[in-house]
Amino acid sequence: MLSFSTALFAQNTISADSSGNKRKWDWIKVKGYTQLRYNELFETNPKLECEQCDKSWGTGVGLYFRRMRFSVDMDLLPGLSFTIQPDISGLVEGGSAVQLRDLYFQYAFDARKEFRVRVGQTRVPYGFENIQSTRNRVPLDRNDALNSAFINERDWGVFLYWTPEKFQERFEARAENGLKGTGDYGIVSFGVFQGQSTLKDLNRNKHMVLRFSYPFDIGKQFMEVSVQGYMGRYTIDKAKMTPGLKTNATATYPDRRVAVSTILFPKPFGIQAEYNWGIGPEFTHDKGSVTTKPGWGGYVMLNYRVPLGKQALYPYFRVQHFDGAKKHERDARHYIVKEAEVGIDWQISRYVELIGAYTMSNRTFEDLRLPDNDQKGTLVRLQLQVGF
Repeated sequence: MLSFSTALFAQNTISADSSGNKRKWDWIKVKGYTQLRYNELFETNPKLECEQCDKSWGTGVGLYFRRMRFSVDMDLLPGLSFTIQPDISGLVEGGSAVQLRDLYFQYAFDARKEFRVRVGQTRVPYGFENIQSTRNRVPLDRNDALNSAFINERDWGVFLYWTPEKFQERFEARAENGLKGTGDYGIVSFGVFQGQSTLKDLNRNKHMVLRFSYPFDIGKQFMEVSVQGYMGRYTIDKAKMTPGLKTNATATYPDRRVAVSTILFPKPFGIQAEYNWGIGPEFTHDKGSVTTKPGWGGYVMLNYRVPLGKQALYPYFRVQHFDGAKKHERDARHYIVKEAEVGIDWQISRYVELIGAYTMSNRTFEDLRLPDNDQKGTLVRLQLQVGF
């Protein structure tokens, strides 16, 4: 069906123009970026790791390509589009792996695209940093507290978005001129999705998410506030359990969170703050079991935009705290994170950025194999990002 629809639309868009050109490809757009990282500069503790942040922490890998990602967007029919986004990631063990980040159809019910539906794998509308593209984010990694909700911030489902036309213009303005916005995920968004962050649904129960976001202007400053929450039941995959781990009969637990986000975009001074609370499965080391426990955490980031002709500098300072679990890691690994980071993003051009960050971290991350695992350390991290 997809190949037929694509071919049909391509055939309909091939026409002669004034220059005699017989082909037009404006119905398809390709964009992407690559990231080259080095995480071992002045590293004080090679046991300090963050599996979800960056798998090269503490591994001795050194310089490596973290990813090469490209997105293909196709306008198939009026109001109907298709997006696919593969990701080629460097593995710590060597070699590379191709993963699927986005694969969805989107349909607009009206000409102004105020009501839209998206079906497939896409970002779950929960949090600001979670739906912000990695290409636009200033810090090297997302905060632990909200990012712990989903693997790669995505899941399979059906998502509805409502954005009146004037708010579309506001979201667009926040994504231009180096302001590093998220794009349009609706002032109201609602989704029903699997909740397992994989193709395989382990419990046949669906998660639901609801988000309200309001972008507004104060003089020349741009602001955005959001509240969001999701609920469902999460099943721990047997492949992610250490032998001897105790769970309930079905290894299925309540999974619920709410979050608030407040963003002041850097014009030139900016503040970004998010916090979330909830319950979910979590490893308890003194019992060697997974139980339902509360979790909470968030971050505050101060940043500033310094224009340098066609270039720009974004110095920033971020502190974060998280006490909870990452349910998709081994044994629903328990975390306590206390971290501060100071860095600078040098936007050399529209397509080239260099980021340097000094990280001071205290991380407890424990499972059945590594109980009472508390690691502290500092390191300097560097990244070269090239887009196209």
